[in-house]
Amino acid sequence: MDELQIYYMILLSFLALGIITFIILLFITAPYGRHAVKGWGPLINNKFGWVIQEAPASLLMFFYFFFDSRPANITSVVLLLVWQSHYFHRAFIYPFMLRGNNPVPLSTVLFAVLFNIVNTYIQGRWLFKLSPEAMYTPDWLKDPRFIIGILVFFTGFIINKYSDYILRNLRKPGESGYTVPRGGLFDYISCPNYFGEMITWAGWAVATWSPGGIYFLIWTIANLGPRAWAHHNWYKKTFPDYPAKRKILIPFIY
Repeated sequence: MDELQIYYMILLSFLALGIITFIILLFITAPYGRHAVKGWGPLINNKFGWVIQEAPASLLMFFYFFFDSRPANITSVVLLLVWQSHYFHRAFIYPFMLRGNNPVPLSTVLFAVLFNIVNTYIQGRWLFKLSPEAMYTPDWLKDPRFIIGILVFFTGFIINKYSDYILRNLRKPGESGYTVPRGGLFDYISCPNYFGEMITWAGWAVATWSPGGIYFLIWTIANLGPRAWAHHNWYKKTFPDYPAKRKILIPFIY
């Protein structure tokens, strides 16, 4: 059995796990932040937890780029930089921008570590080793799929980061508790940060035109869709004056 066969076995196995996770999250809210509950194991510092769980996605992509890979070209460098624009920030910058110190269950951090290890293998090995050799040549940067995908990717990136900025600034230093976020896409949906992340990985799926890109998009929807639903319901229960016209995840639709 060669690596490509093993690769597809891993991809399909974890895709099935993603579908199972989606079903579970429809009934059990992921225990983090405002939804944190006892019974999920020891708690750790949220900033430390973020670094631990997201660092593999950044560091392992460097590993797959530099070791046992095809010779680098401008396309592989650009794809590496696009990936790192999200994950280097997510692992080593974003955690230290968080306000407050809500501890997170170690179990959820370890699950995220496992996901990021597997997902980065699926993305990185395809991009830099297992994809058809004629695919990611320098000409790929001129392909409409790449151009459209990158535009979608960074549209989602901007939505996600701006929404996180709004959430971070809801509290002044020393304040605690929750308030209704307003501004940006929060005026239309409860979870624009999740909406932005889904758009980001839809763009990645198009820009890479890869089975791994599709896999990641499905996993993102399976993970964040139920979380958005839980957030929306929490807002409605917690704030009696919560805007009735505000949708859950997709403006004007859902």
